[in-house]
Amino acid sequence: HGEHCRCEHVVYIDEEVAKLLQLKAQLGGEDGKHVFVLKTAKETLTGKYGEDSKLIYDLKDQGGELLSLRYDLTVPFARYLAMNKITNIKRYHIAKVYRRDNPAMTRGRYREFYQCDFDIAGQYDPMIPDAECLKIVYEILSELDLGDFRIKVNDRRILDGMFAMCGVPDEKFRTICSTVDKLDKASWEDVKNEMVKEKGLSEGVADQIGEYVSMQGGMDLAERLLQDPKLSQSKQACAGLADMKQLFSYLQLFQVTDKVLFDLSLARGLDYYTGVIYEAVLSQMIQAPVVAEQNGALPGDEASVSVGSVAGGGRYDGLVGMFDPKGKKVPCVGVSIGIERIFSIMEQKAELLAEKVRTTETQVLVASAQKNLLEERLKLTTELWNAGIKAEVLYKKNPKLLTQLQHCEETGIPLVAILGEQELKDGVVKLRKVASREEVDVPREELVEELKRRTSKLP
Repeated sequence: HGEHCRCEHVVYIDEEVAKLLQLKAQLGGEDGKHVFVLKTAKETLTGKYGEDSKLIYDLKDQGGELLSLRYDLTVPFARYLAMNKITNIKRYHIAKVYRRDNPAMTRGRYREFYQCDFDIAGQYDPMIPDAECLKIVYEILSELDLGDFRIKVNDRRILDGMFAMCGVPDEKFRTICSTVDKLDKASWEDVKNEMVKEKGLSEGVADQIGEYVSMQGGMDLAERLLQDPKLSQSKQACAGLADMKQLFSYLQLFQVTDKVLFDLSLARGLDYYTGVIYEAVLSQMIQAPVVAEQNGALPGDEASVSVGSVAGGGRYDGLVGMFDPKGKKVPCVGVSIGIERIFSIMEQKAELLAEKVRTTETQVLVASAQKNLLEERLKLTTELWNAGIKAEVLYKKNPKLLTQLQHCEETGIPLVAILGEQELKDGVVKLRKVASREEVDVPREELVEELKRRTSKLP
């Protein structure tokens, strides 16, 4: 029987290798131009991020080739579409990215971190895919129960039209955009200072920008701005505002407008955005009565944890064309969820509420009540493993029963199967529920069934 299985396995491997060799032949040999490269050439990332480019990690390989670690998942995605001549696709991607940033561990800000991206590429009617991306952000943040949140939306065309009407020179649009993007972290005074002193705008122009970027609202604001004496003169801004109205009408149908805010201060620093942009921010209030009392505050006081933006994205219609030899464009819109930030919030929340987080899927710990029962514990563990039960055993010959029970409480293992000399004589196993401490003797041959019955009810 074993020999037969092995033969089948070898045949399967042969078939897979043959497929790979065939694929290699199709892609061309070593000297052909289609060679897999598992690294990012520096020029792939150059000129895509604006002022954020300084946060890209640059490196050289041993052959002197200039390379970079990827800064996000969007630019590599655009390159992939262009290289493979893909004109429409809907996909998600979870992977690591790297930034030369100042880490802030408590706020979930790292130099190496995971992003989860969702993108829709293709020629579609305005704002329908964009609205779906916002619906997805809304669903994810609601489902994770992270507290109250807002999804701010704006449009690059509205910003550019506003800059033009306020008197910002064309060549300064992107750099002023990066400055406006700091409004969520800095005061208007600081931002204005940077515009005037570092970026060379006049005070009057900066003040006009200041009036606009303080505006927030919904579809009503878009309608009001279409009547604005300055903005209505900009074709770009009018196109952006008309699309914003359309977007809000779809968001109403998707039932998400209670959390969406049209915010003229939202700029998003990246250069590749061309249309609608959005960012999700948590305004998280967690009730922590236990912690509050210890700190001398009144019970029921709320502790606030600020982590900034947890998701962001927008439309980038020109990015794929940058990688296409003929400049062929593929319209795209996408969103990026900051998983690490969300984790740090969930961890802080669990800590504040003194919640135990279960860190293991182990269903049962096989324990012993007396010494010299390691062999019996290993035998029973093997029986459970063979039956597909997630079991664990402490790696000690003679652990104290209390130590074994404490291990379950610390790691959240819900059940303990206890073996003692008496149990072995009687052919039973003592099954203990960790939370309630209730114990019951189960015949050894029925243990697997009993565990399966109990674990099917576990969360």
